[in-house]
Order: sequence, then structure tokens, then C-alpha cells
Amino acid sequence: MRFFSPLAAIAIVGLSVSAPAYAHPKLVSSAPAANASVSAPSRITLTFSEGLMPRLSGAEIVMTGMPGMPNHRMAVTGFKTSVEGDKTLVLTLAKPLMAGSYQVAWHVVSTDTHRIQGNLAFTVK
Repeated sequence: MRFFSPLAAIAIVGLSVSAPAYAHPKLVSSAPAANASVSAPSRITLTFSEGLMPRLSGAEIVMTGMPGMPNHRMAVTGFKTSVEGDKTLVLTLAKPLMAGSYQVAWHVVSTDTHRIQGNLAFTVK
């Protein structure tokens, strides 16, 4: 008769029980979409895979070029940042964006405290 060693039993149980998976939030959609050419938006939305902590999440908008001046960088100011429906970062602009190319540099902290950042480029016709 064979007896199972207590250490072998602990090892088998340890291998069969996995730790919880901790995922970082991911950008799942945006409006305008990445690399899109759109009419002048009055707001920009970034939707993530996890709930966000509003006080620790935000963005910067930079005009990276305009008609006739392709390398003209100018920060866009005067917009309001908020979180809608727990997972969507909303940038409400004071006035619609004028024609040009733009980059949004965003950073978010999810409710499980993971911080990520990224950027999104689009063009306004």
C-alpha cells in the first residue's frame, strides 16, 4: 500500500489553485477613433475595460499641425474632464476643434489602482 506524502499533496493543491488575475485597464474605444478624420468634435470620449478613478485620470490635447503649418504645436486649453458611466473618460471642449491634426495624451487609474497611459491621434477636417 502506498501513502501519499503530505508535501506532494500540498504541491498538487498549490498548482491547482491559481492566483487572481490582475489586468490593467485597456482602451477599448474612442470617439474620434484613432487616426480618424472627423468633423469638428465638441467632445472626445475614451472608453476603458475597467472602472476609472476620476480624480486620478485625465488628458492633455495638443494640436500638432494645422492647414499650411504642418509642424505647428499648440496646447488646447479650456476643456472639462469627467468620467461617465464609470469607464468612460470624457473631454468636453469649450468650443469645437478647428481644422488640423491633434494628439490626446491620456492617463487613467482604474478602480484596482493600476495606472496606464497612452495617446490617440486624429485629424479634424
